[in-house]
Amino acid sequence: MDELITPSQTVGPFFSIGLIWPDGPFVVPEGTPGAVWLRGRVTDGAGDPVPDALVETWQADPGGRFDHPDDPRGPAPATAGFRGFGRCPTDQEGRYAILTVKPGSVPGPDGAPQAPHLGMSVFARGLLKRVVTRVYFPDEGTANGSDPVLAGVTDPDARATLVAERTDDGYRFDVRLQGDRETVFFAV
Repeated sequence: MDELITPSQTVGPFFSIGLIWPDGPFVVPEGTPGAVWLRGRVTDGAGDPVPDALVETWQADPGGRFDHPDDPRGPAPATAGFRGFGRCPTDQEGRYAILTVKPGSVPGPDGAPQAPHLGMSVFARGLLKRVVTRVYFPDEGTANGSDPVLAGVTDPDARATLVAERTDDGYRFDVRLQGDRETVFFAV
């Protein structure tokens, strides 16, 4: 009797079944004053696009408040259409795009201010759990320099993977899942 090896299987691609909804990539409605696009690509260790990934972002509003009752300062004042959360699948080239507003500074666990940033999760084939990173902004030099999480990444090349690039209509943030220039991911 010959023994057959069971073929390996990856997680997904199943994201389109229940995780995508029409307002997903819009943290704020189109036309919101100060709205910016956060665009990028998700690539694998070889630099190839990941066409079936799902990118989620969550963030504070421009005043640094979260639209959540657990914000220690109380829920954020109502900002027209601000959801604080975005979700976008990648296309065949691994690209995603989320319309948002730049967040304000939020207090860290010890009360010291953190630089404005977005939290980002990526779900993709071959991942049994999501990976989590942060997106910092290049025009926050002083705040970035004193951010405790960003400062905790001691390798300057690795730290650079957490800072978006400015574009004409917002920012670009590419996610490299592994390999050369792998994005820094955090255990949460």
